[in-house]
Amino acid sequence: MNKLNIYCDQFDFSAVEKAFEGEFVSDVPLAAEVVFVGADEIRSLNAEHRGKDAVTDVLSFPSLDDIRGRRLCKADFPYDLTENGELFLGSIAVCEERAKEQAEEYGHSYRRELHYLVVHGLCHLLGYDHIAAAGKSEMRQKEERILLRMGITRED
Repeated sequence: MNKLNIYCDQFDFSAVEKAFEGEFVSDVPLAAEVVFVGADEIRSLNAEHRGKDAVTDVLSFPSLDDIRGRRLCKADFPYDLTENGELFLGSIAVCEERAKEQAEEYGHSYRRELHYLVVHGLCHLLGYDHIAAAGKSEMRQKEERILLRMGITRED
């Protein structure tokens, strides 16, 4: 099936949905939520969930454990389905203020930064991580591949 639906009130992430085709295997559509929060709220969330009292750019809140690289089957997650019958991966909180600052710091567009943060968050929801060097390399390659499918490069 390989369908991903991203729910967000502020932005259209249909290009991200399409770019994730082929990045997972599932017999059920997947769903994720993206919410935008202010600096104070993301700082509070970061302190509460990661023990880091600092403003960050993006936080991911996965609903499913140990799914990296696994075939996602509806039957394996009967209690994690949305009312639309999608398998809910989790939520991503983006600090728009921090994303704008980082775009300026890194010398690329806000569009590029925003899409990168959402792709990064979705990778986390799918079980990828960047703590160990091997995992970091795998996750970065996946992020770059997905961004390139959208026509977004580091120079954007």
